[in-house]
Amino acid sequence: MQRIQRTRTLTLKSSLLFRPKSRGPYDPPFSPISKPPKNPNPKKPPAPSKSKPPLIKSDIPFDFRYSYSESDPNAEAIGFREPPRFSPFGPGRLDRKWDGVKASCDEEIEKDRVLREREERLGEPLTEGEVAELVERYRNSDCSRQINLGKGGVTHNLLDDIHNHWRRAEAVRIKCLGVPTLDMDNICFHLEDKTGGKIIYRKINIILLYRGRNYDSKQRPVIPLMLWKPLAPIYPRLVKNVAAGLTFEETKELRNRGLNSPALMKLTRNGVYVNVVQRVREAFESVEVVKLDCSHVETSDCKKIGVKLRDLVPCVPLLFKDSQIVIWRGKDSQDGALRSSSV
Repeated sequence: MQRIQRTRTLTLKSSLLFRPKSRGPYDPPFSPISKPPKNPNPKKPPAPSKSKPPLIKSDIPFDFRYSYSESDPNAEAIGFREPPRFSPFGPGRLDRKWDGVKASCDEEIEKDRVLREREERLGEPLTEGEVAELVERYRNSDCSRQINLGKGGVTHNLLDDIHNHWRRAEAVRIKCLGVPTLDMDNICFHLEDKTGGKIIYRKINIILLYRGRNYDSKQRPVIPLMLWKPLAPIYPRLVKNVAAGLTFEETKELRNRGLNSPALMKLTRNGVYVNVVQRVREAFESVEVVKLDCSHVETSDCKKIGVKLRDLVPCVPLLFKDSQIVIWRGKDSQDGALRSSSV
């Protein structure tokens, strides 16, 4: 009996503990967030425009090249190191087609009009006093209007740098270094021809380029920039196994003689080679083969030096080995020396 009574007591207590409370207003611990109503007609984002940016048009009356002074328009390439369809001006930016070497100007060039515009831009010639004042202002090495011209020579982007300096200065100082200094006349010609300016001072490798009296920076030509340096095309071999006018044994003998002879000059990297051509010509008056020491010059620069010497001296490159250049004065020069000695 006691066990039954105890069970009833526990049941009564549990019913009192778990009795539901009186039903009142619902009070949750947090209020639910109402979802925004769905828009039956959502606005679609505007589609990106598929129209291409306008092409850059330039009225410059010559073909665009990476380097104007270090490239020969008459030399024909036999191959390319990169596909010619990749223009260094960027895809779809220029109205001229890149063929791997140049971007040709399709319009007919009126040389008389170009010369007339250049004369109008230059205006009256400078007096001796005005030239002396400009030279004194810009010839010093601490001049802020200076451009360094390196082994690339007169490059396409260099033209834009010159016009940028001409916005605030009447003249710009150009310091030339490296392979282009072998032919300073060529550099001066392309600077005047491609920019329309005039050289008023030249000493060794320093040039002052004057913009002209009537130069207006707001009417400067449009020069599209090259975004990268294009790889040089492949040209025929510079050195042949057998030199023209000689046999194989004679060519081999001249090469060995040149390698074993003392070097005429020792060229430095990014040096000034203004007097190299004249010294080689003087050496050919007494010797048949000349060697140049290019141990501190890059291999590609050695080949460029050989090409320039071949055209300027003139001579025949026989060997490029161990940073040494061996050149021969040629059969024609030898015959001419024999005739002059006999007379």
